[in-house]
Amino acid sequence: MDYQKIINQYYDEDADLHRILVVHSEAVARRALRIADAHPELELDRLFLLEAAMLHDIGIIRCDAPGILCHGTEPYIRHGMMGAEMLRAEGYERHARVCERHTGAGLTLDDIVSQDLPLPHRDFQPETLEEQVICYADKFYSKTRLDREKTIEQAERSLSKFGEAGVERFRKWVEKFE
Repeated sequence: MDYQKIINQYYDEDADLHRILVVHSEAVARRALRIADAHPELELDRLFLLEAAMLHDIGIIRCDAPGILCHGTEPYIRHGMMGAEMLRAEGYERHARVCERHTGAGLTLDDIVSQDLPLPHRDFQPETLEEQVICYADKFYSKTRLDREKTIEQAERSLSKFGEAGVERFRKWVEKFE
């Protein structure tokens, strides 16, 4: 897989949105690979971590989030679903699952229904270790402040908008991955 070719298929290389996506995704990938290196006992697929981290947010281009220069039509909460559709069209099911499962600390059916989120009524929690690592690593980096890394406490505060269950999942990942 050539993840850069896939990114360039959807994003103009000279556009600021391309830079935002790539800088953010590179930060997520670096953290995911650090976790893989620090925990050889987890037997994580390093190549997949790199590819999936670089593509986890590819769907932002289809969303309406002017703060990060996205002028699509979908609500931002659907960027994972949009990315999953894009990667499935390319034939990358495993990577698509990372896209749709990285929002918050994963979303449960109860989260979606109780918060009336514009998502299909099903569970979107990361299942594989690689899905969990990328979801976890993503929580430390914003697309609006590319030069900053969040602390664990700041990441928890950001997650609290999705409910306490997500914060608890994140805390378990802190114990497992740090």
